[in-house]
Amino acid sequence: MVHRGYRRRPLPSGVVTHVLRVRLDLAYDGAAFAGWARQPGLRTVQGDLEEALGRVLRLPEPPRLTVAGRTDAGVHARGQVAHVDLPREAYLAAPGRSERDPGAALRTRLAGVLPPDVVVGHVAPAPPGFDARFSAIWRRYAYRVADDGALHDPLRRGWTVWHRRPLDVVAMDAAARRLLGEHDFAAFCRPREGATTIRTLQELTWVRDDAGLLVAHVRADAFCHSMVRALVGACLAVGESRREVGWPRAVLDAARRDSAVQVAPAHGLVLEEIGYPPDEELAERARTARAVRTLPDQPAG
Repeated sequence: MVHRGYRRRPLPSGVVTHVLRVRLDLAYDGAAFAGWARQPGLRTVQGDLEEALGRVLRLPEPPRLTVAGRTDAGVHARGQVAHVDLPREAYLAAPGRSERDPGAALRTRLAGVLPPDVVVGHVAPAPPGFDARFSAIWRRYAYRVADDGALHDPLRRGWTVWHRRPLDVVAMDAAARRLLGEHDFAAFCRPREGATTIRTLQELTWVRDDAGLLVAHVRADAFCHSMVRALVGACLAVGESRREVGWPRAVLDAARRDSAVQVAPAHGLVLEEIGYPPDEELAERARTARAVRTLPDQPAG
């Protein structure tokens, strides 16, 4: 649900507005969203949250959010991070006449207007140099699969993929580990003009949890569009014995999209956590992350 039609009240004339950067930690069920990014005519997490912020802070226009990881349609998150630049006066006025902390007050007020599938868990001024997107040093996802009919629990169907065949977790894990490191992941990404596909994959493992579900743990400095679900799809082909253990690495080395790689369904994917360096390193991390990336044997530019 997108909140519309609220009465916008501008700040009093003559007030000198200073901008304050605020960090928001949030979670959402992605089932009813067309992804994170605002899109005309579609319900998105960014759209709902920006409208809610504008409404509760009585801003002339909804503020613009910057997010750590732009999730696709149907993908969930419980460790998402965003920042927003707000008029300092509006943020400090969030408690009204109470003595509450402004961040806690704003979180409570957002809970009162946001739909139940979006929850803001923490709000606070960001440390100097913080950028939700560019200061991040890693993003961690989990992907869950039930490959046994006895594990097809309807209460978790919204975040677990039901797979029709038993999967070889040992083979999948072996295939996954061959993809670690810094590479051009063009073979597993949907290309975007002007965007690099070079990423450092820090972790990709497959395990069975205590319930018997297959879980992929995936961590990288950043991900390109559909990368995680394409990596999962390649590993599933190995787990079904349709492909050899070395096939995903061969696809990676070819550096071009392979039609044999099927992108796994969105609802099995959850953004679990975003990692940041110590506060004193945030600005430098943001500066270096904006640079165009090349592999060591490639010229820059």
